[in-house]
Formats: sequence, structure tokens, C-alpha cells
Amino acid sequence: MKQAISAVIVEDEPLALDLTVSMLSDMDNVKIVGTARNGQRGLELIQQLEPDVVFLDIEMPILNGIELVKKLQADVVPLIVFTTAFNQYAVEAFNLHAVDYLLKPFSEDRIRHAVARVFQRLTIVDDSYKGNLLKALGVLKDAEPENTWETARLAIRENDGVLLVPQHEIDWIDAAGDYICVHSKGETHIMRCTMKQLEKILNGNHFRRIHRSTIVNIDQIKQIVPLTKGESRLLLHCGEELKVSRNYRKEISHLA
Repeated sequence: MKQAISAVIVEDEPLALDLTVSMLSDMDNVKIVGTARNGQRGLELIQQLEPDVVFLDIEMPILNGIELVKKLQADVVPLIVFTTAFNQYAVEAFNLHAVDYLLKPFSEDRIRHAVARVFQRLTIVDDSYKGNLLKALGVLKDAEPENTWETARLAIRENDGVLLVPQHEIDWIDAAGDYICVHSKGETHIMRCTMKQLEKILNGNHFRRIHRSTIVNIDQIKQIVPLTKGESRLLLHCGEELKVSRNYRKEISHLA
């Protein structure tokens, strides 16, 4: 058995990529040999480096995960651990076709379990592996995403692991330099990312940007108080008061 497996990570979301890199870097039995932000670059890395395993996102620009797998030659396909936000039915289909997966947002324990499964399978991969991958992808393609308002969570890296905060429990979010402060149920959690990156992760039906440095969960708004010059103030159920700048007033105009 190998002492460490070589891994390539193909993920277009910066936050998800950083989190996966951080988790795998903490494991002595995994060596990250390359990362890619799109499928085309991922394909090039896989062909060049021939890693033992690829942590592969499915929805990506230029070349998605399904197209990437199809372009791999059957005799050189590495083990694939899919990173996906699809529902449990698709996840069960992965198991039937011997495909590993990580359901986003995933915890450190879950990725360690996936790595353990990779070690178990390194000795049994054969020419039918690519066919099994494509079968699983066929099921996944028609599945519905699980990232609903009730199940959506925000993964925040902390010293002792990864905290999964339910999005519906988030009151508001503000930027502080290079960091983001996530306020939820009286607690503040710190993460390093940009507001633009965070907006792509949050449920757009429930979160609105009301200032260049502030995002609010509109379900937590108790009252809207008009101010001068087109600005307004929001009173939240948690007791916090937030200012809506004139440039973002249209984001809450449907609530007034």
C-alpha cells in the first residue's frame, strides 16, 4: 500500500477550492500535486501528472466534470471523488456504481472517509471503471440539487475543523478588510473571502446586498425605516440595525 496518494483538485469556486486544499493538506497520507479552476486545465493536469485521485466538481466553465471524464482514456482514469450539491438519490446511485462523492458543503470527517475509500479501491480499479463513472454521471445529470433553503449551509473553516452554518440561521453579514463576519444566532463567525464570492454561495432568494460591505437575510427584517436621500434603515429581529445605501435600495424595494 502506498504511503501517500497523489491528488489533483478541480474546482471552479475559490472558497470550495481553498477549503478542499486546506482539508487535504492536513492529511499525511495525501499529497496535492495540482489544482485547477476549470475542467480544461484539470484535464491537462490529469494527463500530465497521472494522479491517484481527482477531487472533481461537476458544474464548471469551459469543460464540466462530465465532459472531463468522457475525454479521459479508459486505461488511465484516476479514482474520482466527485464534489457535488445533488440529492441523496444521486448519491445512492454513486454507491451502486462504485463512485466516491462529497456532498457540498462537506466536513473534514467526510473528506477523510472519502480518502479512506480511495485507499481501499486503489487495488481494484480496472478498465470498467470509466464506464461505471459515466453511468453514475448519467443518473446525476437528471437529479435535482439538494441545496434548498432548508438544507443550504455555509462552510466556515475554523481552527478545530469546519463549521457548517445553516443559511436560514444567518441574520446578516458584513465585510471587515479581507475578512467576512457572518452573524448568526448571536454569534459571529469569521471567514476569508470576498463579498462577491460569498454572494455566489448564498441563496439569492433570501439574501440581499444592501451596502457594498453588507448582506442581509431578508427573512430577518422586522421593520424598514425610510431615511433621507433614498437611504433607509433596517431593524432586524435579532435587534441589529443596518443601513441600506442609496445604490442598493432596489434590493429591498419589493419588501416596502
